[in-house]
Amino acid sequence: MHVRSARSDDLRLLPAVEAAADTVFVPWGITDLPPPAGPDELATARKVLVAGDPPAGFLRLEEIDGRAHVEQLSVHPDHMRRGLGGALLQAALGWAADSGFAETTLVTYADIPWNAPFYRKHGFVPLPQLSTGLIALRDKEITLGLDEHGTRVVFYRTVTGRV
Repeated sequence: MHVRSARSDDLRLLPAVEAAADTVFVPWGITDLPPPAGPDELATARKVLVAGDPPAGFLRLEEIDGRAHVEQLSVHPDHMRRGLGGALLQAALGWAADSGFAETTLVTYADIPWNAPFYRKHGFVPLPQLSTGLIALRDKEITLGLDEHGTRVVFYRTVTGRV
């Protein structure tokens, strides 16, 4: 499935993709995730990439302390296990390299199989020291109750040239 930059008309479809993707957390007892970002919030993202037309998945990037940051990666359950998440992540790493970022960061659950192990497979490792912006992000996540569902880990990966 083709990965591309989101168009403005895609943004209204992405909250439903995220909400559907969040349902895969229910068997893990995670039923109270924050609501998906709406189209207006997505429009302010540094970059949004989508897979498919209409989108079956998306990846939202922001910038935190000079690093590209994967804020959200969601794939609709009907399209999971087909490589869309990996394709979106590789496209994001390519965008980060092309945009001059040296590193990409993200925050994920350590013990959920499609979270930390997925990112490790793609070359991400735990970030040894958090920057000011990532500390603020983690504080926000704690306030939102995300840590109540399991251990969260901040990962990073260096970006060298086009992936």
